[in-house]
Amino acid sequence: MLLAMVPLAFGGAYVYNKHQWAKDLMSQLEPRFARLMGLERQKAELDQARQRVLQAQTKYVYPASMDVSQAGNAAQQHVREIFAAAGLQISSSQVLPPKDEKGYDRIALKVQADGELLALQGVLTVLGSQTPVIIIDALQIQLIGGLTTGNPKAPLRLTTQFSLSVLKDRT
Repeated sequence: MLLAMVPLAFGGAYVYNKHQWAKDLMSQLEPRFARLMGLERQKAELDQARQRVLQAQTKYVYPASMDVSQAGNAAQQHVREIFAAAGLQISSSQVLPPKDEKGYDRIALKVQADGELLALQGVLTVLGSQTPVIIIDALQIQLIGGLTTGNPKAPLRLTTQFSLSVLKDRT
């Protein structure tokens, strides 16, 4: 009789161990399942948020349908128009090769321009409100001729060097 009980004891221990393993596995999976169910319940809200992000992306970023060189040239032309309208004279501008930035191509622009302080203020104001967004990465300003000019009422002449960039979608 004792010999018949040994396999039953091992079988019971095996079943108990499997039960504990399954119980531990369920306790690990339960929070994951609850999160997935919560996401499933919020699917409509998540879809709406995704649509808003895509709309914002089309507003602030050059589209993927444009070639990188087309986007760079379009941005360069747009920047030239902004500078000319503000009264800055561009002495040089250049489009640099794109860099990878989290699913986007970051296209850098270097622009050197001369003009008055008021024109520079106008450019900075307008650049901040453009779509697609023009990012000011760096700005260097130097005074032309110094502060000691013959006429104290003469407007200050500046030379500026802008490091700008725009983003182009890659997807």
